[in-house]
Amino acid sequence: MLLAELVATTEQVRSTRARSAKVAALADLLRRLAPEERLPATALLAGEPRQGKVGIGWATVSEAGEGVEPATEPSLTVADLDTTLDAVASMSGPGSGGARVAAIRSLFVRATEPEAQLVRRLLLGDLRQGALEGIMADAVAKAARVPVALVRRAAMLAGDLPAVAEQALAGGEEALCDIGLRVLTPVQPMLAATAASVAEAVGACGRSSVEWKLDGARVQAHRSGDEVRLFTRNLNDITARLPRIVEVIRGLPVDAVVLDGEALWGEERPAAFQDTMRRFSTHDGGGEGLGVWFFDVLHVDGRDLLDEPLERRLEVLERVAGPWRIPGTLTDDADEAAAVLDDALAHGHEGVVVKGATSPYEAGRRGSAWRKVKPVRTLDLVVLAAEWGHGRRQGWLSNLHLGARDPAGGFVMVGKTFKGLTDELLAWQTEQLLARETGRAGLVVEVRPELVVEIAVDGVQASPRYPGGVALRFARVRRYRDDKGPDEADVIADVQALLPG
Repeated sequence: MLLAELVATTEQVRSTRARSAKVAALADLLRRLAPEERLPATALLAGEPRQGKVGIGWATVSEAGEGVEPATEPSLTVADLDTTLDAVASMSGPGSGGARVAAIRSLFVRATEPEAQLVRRLLLGDLRQGALEGIMADAVAKAARVPVALVRRAAMLAGDLPAVAEQALAGGEEALCDIGLRVLTPVQPMLAATAASVAEAVGACGRSSVEWKLDGARVQAHRSGDEVRLFTRNLNDITARLPRIVEVIRGLPVDAVVLDGEALWGEERPAAFQDTMRRFSTHDGGGEGLGVWFFDVLHVDGRDLLDEPLERRLEVLERVAGPWRIPGTLTDDADEAAAVLDDALAHGHEGVVVKGATSPYEAGRRGSAWRKVKPVRTLDLVVLAAEWGHGRRQGWLSNLHLGARDPAGGFVMVGKTFKGLTDELLAWQTEQLLARETGRAGLVVEVRPELVVEIAVDGVQASPRYPGGVALRFARVRRYRDDKGPDEADVIADVQALLPG
């Protein structure tokens, strides 16, 4: 397939806000792909090459495209782009910089202007054409003529939508039914929505497990026999970093298990999140001092528990890992739930999570069955750009442009802030943002929307200044969320819901 056909589809998807129109356009393209094109094309449509990040920055893209005149007729194919990205991803060592420029330039030489724009946005992580994973799942289901719930479940369990799309288009419903939970293979974690109070959460969920919300790093633990693997919420394997937690899992009275929990550093009281993440992110076994606490179990000794009610899963969790279970109480009484919140706060934790007692484990979903309650109102937003500081902040990127996620695609700017930044954080922030630079406009440096930052706010107000019609009030930086990707940022509806009345 010519890359021009994929470009035309992405433009069609990007230019419409109607979900049904996006799905129809994507499904039509998926049906026309050759078998060998399905995996790379689906990855491109979802906004990232199947190779992942290939180490190309703004400077390389600019140098590769310098002086190149756009082609007048399309000739590049999806396979051409995929093959070149394979080659670029494998380049390393002396001379690799020049080789990468030459490889990318070979694409620009053959690309029409719309194709070149897609390649640039793809390489810089800015391909925001609206084909988010939920829309892509719907399109795959429509193209393969299978139930969308089956596609979503397979993608959640496999952790790889392009691979699931390839199987669905090749083998239909039967192929998807063969995709299940596999011990030692990570699944996408279930996520919690927010609630303003414990009473609101219990009122919505009914009888619930009200559990301490630890301010740690999400860990998914797998064990099969003596083999143990640990994964982050982004499904990265971090087993080698956490030897102490590996030994805890090996000591459990089971042969096979999949557990969901949190890693946390601190003895009497939990350490600051940044301290936990510093140890969690160390690659040389520096996570030795991290402890682990679990709040769910997905599998035990050949039995999948995803569809079992939470109350039953907690019984299994108590039997399997009782000493490492996060404290909580089953109740439908708001006062009793509030007492759990008070206890969590008294022990230095950030709040509670209220979970419906009958809820299944919905891998990869941020549903209404789990609701987090924190006394301080915070939002997880994405950094879209930053402005150079002045005065004592001269030389640092300071004022952050913040965006909430739009479920239809991309991000919606909701405000700016330079508050809450220490000198150490300003230096780190400047380095990280410059590494993600995609362009400049005066004092503003535009960046790939990759960094998630937790912002404390006193509320929001209606504002015609921003496209979402809402602006943050008294926003200040609490921390960067190293454990979250931009697809896990709060959506614009979450921000709008904070408007008074």
